[in-house]
Amino acid sequence: MCGIIGVIDRRRQLMDGSKIREALASMDERGSGEGAGYVAYGIYPDYKEYYAIHVFFDNIREHKVHLDNLLEKWGTIVHDEQIKTYEQPGLRKVHTPWRYFFRPDRSMMPKSLTPDEDIITHIVMKVNSERNGALIFSSGKNLGVFKAAGWPEDVANFYRIDDYKGYLWLAHNRYPTNTAGWWGGAHPFNLLNWSVVHNGEITSYGTNQRYIESYGYKCTMHTDTEVVAYLVDLLVRKHGLSEEMAVRALAPPFWKEIDRMLPKEQELNRAIRLTYGPALMNGPFAICVANENSLVGFTDRIKLRPLVSGESGDRLFISSEEAAIRRIDPDVGNITMPKAGEPVIGRLYS
Repeated sequence: MCGIIGVIDRRRQLMDGSKIREALASMDERGSGEGAGYVAYGIYPDYKEYYAIHVFFDNIREHKVHLDNLLEKWGTIVHDEQIKTYEQPGLRKVHTPWRYFFRPDRSMMPKSLTPDEDIITHIVMKVNSERNGALIFSSGKNLGVFKAAGWPEDVANFYRIDDYKGYLWLAHNRYPTNTAGWWGGAHPFNLLNWSVVHNGEITSYGTNQRYIESYGYKCTMHTDTEVVAYLVDLLVRKHGLSEEMAVRALAPPFWKEIDRMLPKEQELNRAIRLTYGPALMNGPFAICVANENSLVGFTDRIKLRPLVSGESGDRLFISSEEAAIRRIDPDVGNITMPKAGEPVIGRLYS
C-alpha cells in the first residue's frame, strides 16, 4: 500500500501545490487516513540562506522556551512563527506546527569539516530523542515538510498547500502497517536537505538502525522509513558517494549477478557490498529521495512495489501510479517502469 509521487522541474520553474495535492488524492485507496504529507523545495526565497526548522509542539507555552534556548546556544534565530493552519473537520489538530529560520554558529564545532550540517543534525537528534514536547520534522534550507495524521486532501487543506510554490515536490499517502498512524510517523521524512517518501516495508530495519546509530544518528519516530533519510545523508553527504552509488549500496545486485559482471564492474560492486553490507535494505519497497538539486526513485532488488516514471518537457515525474502522474500533466510522455534496484534520477540543469 501507500502512495508516493515526486516531480522536479529541471529549470527551477515553480509549481504550486494544487496539482500535487490532486495527484496524491487520486491514490486515496493506497492510504488509510492515518498519515499524509508534502515537501516542497524553493518555498522560502526570503530566508533561503538559513535553515528552515519545522517543529511540532505539544504545548507552546510549556515547550517552546526549551527549544528557543537550545537554538540560541548553537546559533541565531533569525525569525520564527507559527505555521498557518486551517481547521479541517476530518483532521484533529494534536500538535502546533512552528517554523524557525536559523543560522548555526560555526565556531561551536571548530573541528568539523561541515559545521553547519553537523550542528543542525546534533540539534535534530537531541530534540527528537529527548521527547520533551517538541519534534523537529524538517530541517533543510529553502524547503519545508508539511504532514499530519489524516487524508491527503485534509492535510493539504490544513496547511493550504496550494499557497506554496516549489520547483520540486514529494508527497505521500500512508497506510501504516507495523506502527500506529501519528503526526511524526507521517511521511516525508527529512534531515537537512534530504527528504524521503517510501511505500513498503524495510524488513532489515533492525540491522540498518544499529548501523546508522553507530554513526551518531538516532531513530526515534517508530517507523522504518526514518532510517532511509539518515542512510542517504551518511552515504552521500558524509561519505561522498554519488546518488547512483548510494542506491547501489542500499539496493545492490545479488551476488550471483555480480559474479557475471565484467571485472571492473565486479570489483566495484563487490567493494560496495562488503563496505556497506549493514546499509543494504531488504523487503518490498519503492522509494523517492530528494535534495535541493535532484529527485531519485528506486525499488527493492526484486521490485515488489510498483514505481513508474514519466517526463514532460523539463519535468520528471516518479510515482506509484501512472494515473497520479497524469493528474498533474495529462500529456506526460516517455512513461517507463524502472528495473528492480535501478535508480531513476532527475537533476537540475546547471
